[in-house]
Formats: sequence, structure tokens, C-alpha cells
Amino acid sequence: MKLDKKKTICIGFAFLSISIFWQFYNNEIPKILKNTFAMKETMIGVVMALDNVLALFLLPYFGRLSDKTNTKIGKRMPYILIGTTLSILSLLILISLFNNPQSQTAFIVTLLILLVAMGIYRSPAVALMPDLTPAPLRSSANAIINLQGAVGGMLALVMIRFLLKDTPNTPTNYMPLTIAICITMAISILILYYTIDENKLRIEDHTAKEETTKTSTKLPKDVKRSMSYLLASVFLWFTAYNAVITAWSRYGEEVLHLTNGKYASCLMVATVAAVVSFLPIGYLSKKLGRKKTVLMGVLVMTFCYGMAMTIKTYTPTMNILFALIGFGWASINVNSYPMVVEMGGQSDIGKYTGIYYTFSMAAQIFTPIFSGYLLEHISYYTLFPYAVIFSILSFVTMTQVKHGDAK
Repeated sequence: MKLDKKKTICIGFAFLSISIFWQFYNNEIPKILKNTFAMKETMIGVVMALDNVLALFLLPYFGRLSDKTNTKIGKRMPYILIGTTLSILSLLILISLFNNPQSQTAFIVTLLILLVAMGIYRSPAVALMPDLTPAPLRSSANAIINLQGAVGGMLALVMIRFLLKDTPNTPTNYMPLTIAICITMAISILILYYTIDENKLRIEDHTAKEETTKTSTKLPKDVKRSMSYLLASVFLWFTAYNAVITAWSRYGEEVLHLTNGKYASCLMVATVAAVVSFLPIGYLSKKLGRKKTVLMGVLVMTFCYGMAMTIKTYTPTMNILFALIGFGWASINVNSYPMVVEMGGQSDIGKYTGIYYTFSMAAQIFTPIFSGYLLEHISYYTLFPYAVIFSILSFVTMTQVKHGDAK
């Protein structure tokens, strides 16, 4: 059995379009809220948390709804096409009509519509890969798709760098960047639509390739137990990792005395290390198994968090630790999602895709608040011990997972 890389890359264009959008959203929407509407940091944080809050409800709902959908163009494709179209239109309206101080209410309402539109197609788009990929090959396919997501994020950064011009005393013109983002999203989805015949490929996979299909929607008791421990692990390692990533800029300034954006070098090293690791991790997973590869990644990250606790002044060692963190995170990401859908079964891929994202999003809502409270009221030195504790807990829960490896 051999992975169809061309097909996987075509499927991955859906994830690439999602990553382009979120890179733009996470980097530029906070700046618009601050510079255009003069919002305070706390209120900006509330607005920026809306996507995670909405995701708790939207991703499982539309994932499960797409499981039950049957059209001439497939189960997932209608949601991908509708969601992308609404997202592009909402983004263009948001920036072209409401990016001015007099339109704050309209901006927030349109932003909510935009986030709902993204929620419509996120789970169906991600579910398309396991839909059309034989179970034993899903880690390798997920590695390729994660790599495409990283490429999408970097492509958005390049667009931001060259299409966004900040002129003193003049509002930033976001339209060239917005149009480029929308065109790239549209092209990505059109490539997906015209190269992937979802119904045909699903029938082929079901009849000839998918040897581990489960038709029952009710999980056996032992599988349900493994699923519970795996989802708990997802929440715990996201809690650890997201705390470090979101607080690193402040930690770098307060503890390591990094100024003028020098903290960003460590984050860039972690990102590059993860990108470089995706494909080798996919290969390694076939040799070691998904669970062992995930446990290896958690151990590497826990070790790095622990070592970072001992560093009080910035040294190149910190870059090495962040490179290893990127490797560990790739080991987890490539394998954890395929394990969830492997246990959930072929008929419920959309449902369990949504559940997977629910637990990861819940962690990303919880951890900035909890870890932020510790940073503010106790010490910035609590950051890495906090990450170590939750990372160890994720290792413990992950050892209890007995299902989800490719057969």
C-alpha cells in the first residue's frame, strides 16, 4: 500500500487556504482593533478569543453534519465551497467597508459572520484527508497536509511583508493584502474542487483500500476509554504548548531581557524545525507506531520545558531547545489527529474531527487565562514549570491510550 502523494497534496490545498486566513487574522486583526478602533488590550483579547469560543460549537456541529450529507459533489465539498465563498465575501466587506472608526459595531458583527463562515468548512476540509486516505497511511498524509498548512502560513507572512505599507499619520491600506489573501484562498479551493472527485475516491477507498473501516457509530467500551484519554492528552499538551507560545514574547522581555523583537527568533526556529520534521515524522510513525511517536514528542517537549526553567539569561541554547520543541510538536500533530479518526471510524470522521478541535480549542481558551493569571500575580518564572506539569500529565494520559495505531 503506497500513499498517493499527488492526491494528498491536492486535498491539502483546503488546509493551505485555512492557514493563510488564520495567519492574516491572528497578525492583523488585533492591529486593526487597536489602531482603527483604539481598543484596550483586554478588549482585544476578548474579541480575538471569539474564534476559539465559536469553534467549540461550530466545528463539532458542521463536522457531524457533513458526515450525514450526501450530494453529487460529495459529503465535505459543499461545506468547503460555501464556507470559503462566505469567508471571502465577509473578509472583503469587513476590510473595504467597515475598517474605519465610525463602523466599530458593523466591524464586530461582520467579523462574527466571518468566523462562522470559517467554522462551516474547517472540520469538513480537515476530514477530507482521512475520508480519502487508507488508515495505515494517514500519518504520512497528515504530515504532507501539515506541511502545506505551514507553507500557507509563510505565504501569508510574505504577503504581509510586501503588500502592507505603514505610512506615518495615514491609515494602513489593507485592501491589496486582503485581495491577495482572498484570491489565494479561492485558487486553493478551486484546485481542490477540480482535482478531487470526492465521491469516486471515497468509493474506491471503501471497496478496495480501507481495511479498518468501522461501520458502527457507537464506540466499544475499551475504544471509548482510549478516546477519552487521547482527547484529555490533546487538551493537556495544547495547554502546555500554547501557554509557552502565547507568553514567550513577554517572558523574553521580563526574564531574558530580549528587546526589539529578538524573542521572535526562537519562535521562528521552532516553526522551521516543525516544518522540516513533518515528512520524516510521517515516515518514522510507520516504523515506531503513532502512539510511541507521540510519547517521544511529549518527552522531548517536557525535557525542553524543564531545561528552559534553568536558563535565566538568553543564550543560543534556547534556540536549540525551541528547535527540539518544534520537532516534538510535529511528532504530536502528525499522529494525534489520525489516531482520533482511526478510533472514531470511517462513518464518523467529521464528527470526531470536530471533537478533536473542540478539545484543542478549549485548551487555547483556558491556558492564556490561567497561565496569564500566574504570570501576573505570582511570577513570570511560573511559565515553564506550568508547561512541564501539563506536559507530564499529557504523557501519563497518553500511556493509557490502547487504540488508534494503524493496523
